Amino acid sequence: MSRQHLSSPQRKFTRRSFLVLGGAALAQGLGLVSPVAAESVSFRRSTILGVPLYQTHIDLTNPDTFIAIGLANNSTLGNHQGAIGEESFGNMVRRYHAAVVASGTFFSKKDPKRLMGNMVSAGTFLKYSPWENYGTTLGLRVGNQPELVTARVDGKPDWGQHWFSLTGGPRLLRKGKVWLAPRSEGFTDPRVMGVAHRCAIGFPASGKKLVLVTFLAPLPLWREAKVMRAIGCSEAMNIDGGSSSALYHRGRILVNPKRMLTNAIVVYDSHHPAPTFLRETWQKFQQGERPVVPQLLRV
Repeated sequence: MSRQHLSSPQRKFTRRSFLVLGGAALAQGLGLVSPVAAESVSFRRSTILGVPLYQTHIDLTNPDTFIAIGLANNSTLGNHQGAIGEESFGNMVRRYHAAVVASGTFFSKKDPKRLMGNMVSAGTFLKYSPWENYGTTLGLRVGNQPELVTARVDGKPDWGQHWFSLTGGPRLLRKGKVWLAPRSEGFTDPRVMGVAHRCAIGFPASGKKLVLVTFLAPLPLWREAKVMRAIGCSEAMNIDGGSSSALYHRGRILVNPKRMLTNAIVVYDSHHPAPTFLRETWQKFQQGERPVVPQLLRV
C-alpha cells in the first residue's frame, strides 16, 4: 500500500503508522461513569480513592470511534533495523488531529529506543519477535472482543488473531480481583515496582469498552489496581507512565511528558474521524483477513 500522509482531520495516514485498537463509540448506559453528554469518547477528571486522575472511556461497540498507537516520526515499523526514533509530544498531537492522544507502551532510554512487546496495527504487525514473553498484552479479536494475556502465566498471546496488540504491565486486575506478580512477568525496574506517576488501561467484565487512565499523583501498583477496580474495570494493566506520562484532549495538552516519546495512544471519535484505511482494514479483518509477519520483521 502506498504511503499516505496526514494533512487535515480528513487526511490519510500511512497504513502501518498505528496500532489500531478498533472501532468504538459511546453507547447509552455506560456503566463506569455517567458522562455529561452522549459523546463518542467520554472524558472526565475525577478523584477516586483519594487519587486524582483523568479517565477516558471508549465504547467498543460502534465503528465510528477508533483507538490507535502512532509511532514517532510517522514510522511504519517499530525497531526495524534499529529504531523509529523519538519525537516531541506536541508534534505527535499536531500530526494526528485526534480527540485524545496519550502515552503508550514502554521503550528503552538508550538508542535504538526499543519498544516493548510485539505490536499489531490495523490487523498488521508493526513489530514482531517469536521470543516475546514479557509483561501483559492487551489484544482485540474479531468483533472488538478485548483480552488481557500475561505471557509467562497464561502462555503467549495469539497475535495472529489480534486486530490490535499492545504490551505493557504489570497486570493489575484479573477477573475483578487485584492481581500483582510483576517479577513473574519479568519486571525488575524499581521505577516500575515503586511509587510512580502511572497510566493504565483496562475494561469491564462486559468487554464493551476500554478505560484509559492517566494518574495525576504518584502511587504504588497496589493502589493503582484498586483504583482501576473502583472505576469499574475487571481486567487492567499498567502502561508507560513516569516521565512519559502524556495526555491531550480536544485542543489542550493536559499532561506534558518530560521526555521525547516513541509512541502514543491516539483516540478518534465522531468529531475527529479516523482515517479511511483504518475503517477499510477493520472490515477486512472482520471478514477473515489476519496479520502476517512481514519478512522485514522476522528476527
